[in-house]
Amino acid sequence: PLHNLYPNHPSNTPGEEYLRVEDWTVHHPLDAERVIVDHANINVHAGEIVGLAGLMGAGRTEMAMSIFGHSYGSNISGKVFVKGKEVKMPNVQSAIDAGLAYATEDRKGNGLNLLQNIRENASLASLTKISKGGVVDDNLERKEVEQYRKDFNIKCHDIDVNVSTLSGGNQQKVLLAKWVISQPDILILDEPTRGIDVGAKYEIYEIIDKLADAGKAVIVISSELPEGLGMSDRLYVMSGGSITGELSAEEADERKVMAMAVRS
Repeated sequence: PLHNLYPNHPSNTPGEEYLRVEDWTVHHPLDAERVIVDHANINVHAGEIVGLAGLMGAGRTEMAMSIFGHSYGSNISGKVFVKGKEVKMPNVQSAIDAGLAYATEDRKGNGLNLLQNIRENASLASLTKISKGGVVDDNLERKEVEQYRKDFNIKCHDIDVNVSTLSGGNQQKVLLAKWVISQPDILILDEPTRGIDVGAKYEIYEIIDKLADAGKAVIVISSELPEGLGMSDRLYVMSGGSITGELSAEEADERKVMAMAVRS
């Protein structure tokens, strides 16, 4: 039914703190004087889905990308703690090694290689895991990708089908599989349901819930306020590069979030 837009998912009891970001400040990559993220502080625990809400231009994606291996910004400062230990992540590989994953909002431009097939795309972030002596183990690669094709209900003839032939929803599932195969502890999902139909959205929501149930710490960035409210155990709101509020699922509503989202 259309009124059941989000799976009925009881909140998990949060476990260990998996990620804490303190005083995170990021400047524009081309204008070092321009502050894009201003002393932001967030944390997320195992088994928890944390939403990151705000209007376009609030700095949500920029903060996520800068945390994930400094893939955005300049003059980045602040501290990142993973499972209580401070970590330095100057590049994407170091972020992956630290247990982070970032699924971009632009799946066709930055998330997937549309010239490659499902198998090649889904294993791209896990090459060190599925390689022996620097050579990809074809059998292990196929086993891993095939397992997540079934788990995520990716609709295709087989995993050698070119990813460009899939629907938007199935492409998004391949993007999620790409990062889940790398076995991260912390997943940052940027606009995970943008540009896909209602049925595929529901399946993506179920995948996100399962990831949290498996003990992953999940951050969901969404421009759709009802989605952020419907999926999150806890919600941070950003405005002008700053965290302007934090709400539990019980106290969050559209009015409160919008008031924080326009706060300067």
